Amino acid sequence: MQLRDMYKSDINRDINGVIKVAQDDEHSIVQELSEYVITKELRRHFNTFLNHYERSLEQPTDKIGVWISGFFGSGKSHFLKMLSYLLSNRTVGGKKAVAYFADKFDDPMMYAQLENCVKVPTETILFNIDSKSPLTKDKTAILRIFAKVFYEHQGFYGNDLKIAKLEQFIAKSGKTEPFQKSFERINGGSWESSRNSFSFFEDDIVAAMCEALGMSETAARNWFNGEEEIELSIEQLVSEIKEYVESKGKDNRLLFMIDEVGQYIGSDSDLMLNLQTIVEEIGTKCGGRVWVMVTSQEAIDSITKISGDDFSKIQGRFNTRLSLSSSSVDEVIKKRILAKTEIAEQLLKQQYEKNHQVLKNLFTFSHAILDLKGYAGEGEFVETYPFVPYQFRLMQNVLAEIRKHGNSGKHLSGGERSMLSGFQEAAQAIQNKDEFALVPFYLFYDTLHTFLDSSIRRVIDRCQDAADHHDGIEQYDVNILKLLYLVRYVDDIKANVDNISILMAEDIRTDKISTRLEIQQSLDRLVSQNYVSRAGDTYTFLTDDEQDIAREIRNTPVDSAIITKAISDIIFGKLFVSKKFRYGKYDFPYDERIDETVIGQLTGSIALHFITVASEIYTMDDSVFRMKSATDNEVIIVLAESQPYFKELEDAMKIRRYVKSKNVTQLPEMIQNIIRARQNQASAHEKRAEELISAAIVAGRIYVAGDKLMMKVSSVKDCVERAMSVLVESVYTKLGYIRKNYDSDADLLQILNGSKQMVLAGTESPNAEASKELLQYLEIQKERQLPTSMGDLQKRYQAIPYGWREIDIAAIVAELIAAQKLVLKYGGTIISPSDKKIIDYLRKKTEIDKAIIAFKVAPPTALIKKCREFLSEYHNCTLGAIPDDEAGLIRYITEKFDTERAVLQGRIAKEYAFSAYPGKNVVENGIKLCEKLLAQKNDSIALLKKAVELQDDFLDFSEDISDVDTFFRIQREIFDRAKAQTEQLDTEKEYFQTESDAIAAISKIKEILAMPKPYKRISELPELVQTIQNVYEKLLIQKREEVIGEIQAAMGEIHQTADVKQGDIVQRADAVFIEKRTAAEHAEKLTSLDAMKIQIGNIRQQYLQKLLVVAEPDIDTVTINRSTICHTMQLKSEADIDRYVAEIKKILLQKLNGHDVLHII
Repeated sequence: MQLRDMYKSDINRDINGVIKVAQDDEHSIVQELSEYVITKELRRHFNTFLNHYERSLEQPTDKIGVWISGFFGSGKSHFLKMLSYLLSNRTVGGKKAVAYFADKFDDPMMYAQLENCVKVPTETILFNIDSKSPLTKDKTAILRIFAKVFYEHQGFYGNDLKIAKLEQFIAKSGKTEPFQKSFERINGGSWESSRNSFSFFEDDIVAAMCEALGMSETAARNWFNGEEEIELSIEQLVSEIKEYVESKGKDNRLLFMIDEVGQYIGSDSDLMLNLQTIVEEIGTKCGGRVWVMVTSQEAIDSITKISGDDFSKIQGRFNTRLSLSSSSVDEVIKKRILAKTEIAEQLLKQQYEKNHQVLKNLFTFSHAILDLKGYAGEGEFVETYPFVPYQFRLMQNVLAEIRKHGNSGKHLSGGERSMLSGFQEAAQAIQNKDEFALVPFYLFYDTLHTFLDSSIRRVIDRCQDAADHHDGIEQYDVNILKLLYLVRYVDDIKANVDNISILMAEDIRTDKISTRLEIQQSLDRLVSQNYVSRAGDTYTFLTDDEQDIAREIRNTPVDSAIITKAISDIIFGKLFVSKKFRYGKYDFPYDERIDETVIGQLTGSIALHFITVASEIYTMDDSVFRMKSATDNEVIIVLAESQPYFKELEDAMKIRRYVKSKNVTQLPEMIQNIIRARQNQASAHEKRAEELISAAIVAGRIYVAGDKLMMKVSSVKDCVERAMSVLVESVYTKLGYIRKNYDSDADLLQILNGSKQMVLAGTESPNAEASKELLQYLEIQKERQLPTSMGDLQKRYQAIPYGWREIDIAAIVAELIAAQKLVLKYGGTIISPSDKKIIDYLRKKTEIDKAIIAFKVAPPTALIKKCREFLSEYHNCTLGAIPDDEAGLIRYITEKFDTERAVLQGRIAKEYAFSAYPGKNVVENGIKLCEKLLAQKNDSIALLKKAVELQDDFLDFSEDISDVDTFFRIQREIFDRAKAQTEQLDTEKEYFQTESDAIAAISKIKEILAMPKPYKRISELPELVQTIQNVYEKLLIQKREEVIGEIQAAMGEIHQTADVKQGDIVQRADAVFIEKRTAAEHAEKLTSLDAMKIQIGNIRQQYLQKLLVVAEPDIDTVTINRSTICHTMQLKSEADIDRYVAEIKKILLQKLNGHDVLHII
């Protein structure tokens, strides 16, 4: 059966697929009303609208806005037009508009509700806002549009408010017909046809105004020539609208029905404010008799949010909000175009039953984001055939994207109806085919091409011309090019070969494999002819400008070395990034190689070598690669030839180099956009190359240690790791000698201090094989008389065939040192296992070459014997108490002399730091002897030799130190007491000038204290100290008596001077002197008593002065101390006496001068 015979309605009938708001001829309206399909979604929207509108007929309201939103292709413009037809309820085709909907509603109540709404006389003003927009789109543009359509609705000339206002004035005067007749008679043409050029007919209009309106010529000409602009406010316009509606009767309604308001306003907050104010004013003043209905691609809250300001009021006015989705588009198309006859339905059901599995396999998209799918079942197949369900949704997106990106494409109108027209024309294109035919998606291009920009059509036409002339292009290529344009801007589906083969399917019996091959060949031709670009596995339609840039890019040279470098970056930078291969606990550094190039520094003994198609040896046979892998200790992976990774990277590098050669910022913006898109393509090429390289490695040939490996892996990581494991096992044949691994310096310290021994109770160390291997090597080195450093051992045993870890090598050496089989020498000195720096000498890179590893040499028996005899004598013990084995003897010497040194150092720190005791030099000598001996503790033989060498010194020291020990045990207290006594007497030595016994005793004490070895004379010190103490006590008694005598004299003088009334002063003085007398009686130092004498004199003078002042308060009395006048002097003659007396007289007169009384105290 041919497809055209399957449809209920003639597929070639005129269905007026593109609905225009302005299209209002009767034939079109009849067809629109007759064929309008009320889907489930539209039924809900009709119900919502009718409920709100019907309520406004009964009760005034200010919620008079209807906001119909829906993205491109949802049918919102057609829905608005249907409301206009229905509510105005004009008669078309011999019956009322509402009558065409009598059988469209499945609910009689809803139709009755519609009939009730249309009973009210209603006028509708339906228009596309963009077509009515003034040339200057300023912030009052919407007000001027409302005014224009309102005046045009009344028959006035809305394009010019001056003329419209004149016509309004004439109409209100009832002179419209006389004026028009006068003008036509005078001018010869009708007023309606001439008013758009009114400025050319000044005399005719002035004459008509004078004749019809009775105006004077001057007044009429002044109006005509007046240059003042006609200002119209929102308030004034709404008042006129209200006046107009009320003039039509109390129930009359006026509806402003505006298409594409959202697109017109965009993000312009001024226009949104203008619309808000108009709608608010209409809602407030007209009480529900005037409505504003608009369509927009965006919901109202999205528009107001974009505008930014507070537009909450307009949301309140547009209380009725209807959001149309695209879900009903396919329903409309199925009912109006694709409805089948009963015979066709039966045939298609049989067809689906036979081929449903084939159909399922045919329509499975790869990497699609949209929910694109084939037939869900038999019912959907019958409804949509020869189309596929995915085409409905994909076509909507194509239309939206072409309109968004495209030139003339933005003028596509009436989305749903464009879909309707597109599907009809596509069905018509294959109407002569049979029931196996399908609609390939490229056919939709022919339904759109007249709307597209000429630059797009020019590319397709040029390709078509090349196909017609067989100029490297075939007709199939043109069809694919059309398809690639359609999906160019649809990001939700990748234009790869798999998806293109689905989109190009034109028969149920299509062989996908052959179709895919044919498509690939076609794409290759399109790419080679520069109609299409490829990014990874995705293909893109190219405009003329894009083709020019693509041509330049193709001709940009790229060195193959740069591509090889890019391959290495992908392999070693993304696919296998580890710089060391992890094998158990081992990390093996390896060299990275691509073809003949080494990447980075040579770091290891093994290598990972990738061979690409660019290599000189790529085509060599297996034997070459086997031999090379064995000789060079490397894994060789020859990338599979089947993957075109080199071409992908070459394309990417060409784009990168081309962009780098251009000063992109100086180019036109359109070219910049193209270049940015090409850069994105370069990234896609690189991503695709990464995938292809990964696949080429997994599918490649692998050679290791002279063998070709055969393995099945799914990832590069698995492939490389398995191959590298085989290489490690083949190359490092003695790796297994290490059975126990160590992790830290702490483990080595435990080995060295004996916590972890190489041999425990006769059991071998887990690494015994490795230890034997190392000892054998050291034996060879010893025979050759070659020194071996720790660095030599590290290099040898980290290399092939060992591969041991650095820390494990250090641990083996540490075990052998702890077992006293090896020693470590640094700077010629054997390092003790307990030395904190030994770990650095075993491991630190800056130290290991200076650390020498050698066999430990056992000391001679005679040396051990001599040493034991010395120690027995020195420590005054039997020979049996001294260990006779080397280790024990070394430990004994080390511990004993280390302890002795510590004791001596403690005596220096505690005893000699605070006092000059005798024997310090002996102690210091002992410390030096210990340090000389212990300096050799890391070398057993050297230590024993040094002990024997120093034995005489130690024995002499032993005798000297016994005197020192006796001094501190018995004599120190006597020494300290004598020293303290002499130090005290040094402060009062002037008192002993005449005491010869005391002076002699002090001299002897100082002599004894200063002796380097005073031990034998210390017994003299107690008696000498007692002699000094006796003399001191005698002097102390004499000095006390002097002080007490002074106190008694002072008290007597005060008592004698005071009168009866001064008893309280006398009592205070007595108390002070008694206290001083008590202190004198208990004083133990001569200096203290001398100080008291001065204090007593001062106290006496103070109290005598106080007594004199109080006795005669009105007499000016001045006091002077007798000692101040009478000084010590020897008088030998009368003349001496006269001079002495004269001097005293002079002092007394000077003191008395200016006073009444001079009192000598």
